Amino acid sequence: MTETTPTAPVKVPRATRAPGRAPTPDGSRPGGRVLRRLTPWLFLAVPLALLVTFTYVPVGNMIYYSFTDWDGVSPDRRFTGVDNYEQIFTRPELFRVFFVSFYYLAASAVQIVIALYFATVLSFDLRFRNLFKGILFFPYLINGVAIGFVFLYFFQDGGTLDSVLSWFGAGSDHAWLGDPESANTSLAGVSVWRFTGLNFVLFLGAIQSIPGELYEAAQLDGASRLQQFRHIIAPSIRPVVSLSVILAVSGSLSVFEIPYIMTGGATGTTTFVIQTVKLAFQFNKTGLASAAAVVLLLIILLITWIQRRLVPDEKVDLV
Repeated sequence: MTETTPTAPVKVPRATRAPGRAPTPDGSRPGGRVLRRLTPWLFLAVPLALLVTFTYVPVGNMIYYSFTDWDGVSPDRRFTGVDNYEQIFTRPELFRVFFVSFYYLAASAVQIVIALYFATVLSFDLRFRNLFKGILFFPYLINGVAIGFVFLYFFQDGGTLDSVLSWFGAGSDHAWLGDPESANTSLAGVSVWRFTGLNFVLFLGAIQSIPGELYEAAQLDGASRLQQFRHIIAPSIRPVVSLSVILAVSGSLSVFEIPYIMTGGATGTTTFVIQTVKLAFQFNKTGLASAAAVVLLLIILLITWIQRRLVPDEKVDLV
């Protein structure tokens, strides 16, 4: 039997640590934490650059031009102070066009009511409801220029409207676009036909997001459709209605393409935007047009602020 001698334990060398800072208590390195914090901003860099370049910089230039007499072509820009703003509020022919917006504001109220009615009705189980949804939303998909030309022939003397009225023995030689009242009413009616679908989709999406258990409980309690609308649908879609009102007010103040295509601003149908475009590109008064655009922007912001103060958004929890 041979005797073995114990061998010395082999020392395993420790793993060498790479030079650098010690990890933080949560196990991450400081450089990794900084990178994680910067990552969202790296993704936002391009959108923010586009937003600043094509939104805030032009708005800043517009505000600067509003204090000058620039004609849009000449490199000379003489500073005139608030003279452009004084002209807007003191010359009746410049500020009078705001009253045309009341026609479109009334039309916006009509389209909100119509859209809310159809959205409520089509939210219930009805036959061919998908077909009616498509019919209501289809006008909003059509290009505004095409709509303008279609209704231009619709309202002209002896056009489609006069032909349809003659079938019922109500022929009329009235020029629908010949005087300010009927022309603005007709143009406002076209806007109702076009934009009702947008409000309809907004209201329908909000209504369909309401939990179905609420309707089932209301039916068990014997609630009618009107009571379901009053106590379930109306409170839950209040934020969407508020958004639609804001869009309606801003849209009624900035109407452009339909009256521009159909009448070109004639017969008292000139809107504030049409007038601004004419000041800038027809009369070469870019400074005055910029001031008009700034006034329009401030009015929309003021009306939006007042509306938000009078009807603040409330969190609705029906469950």
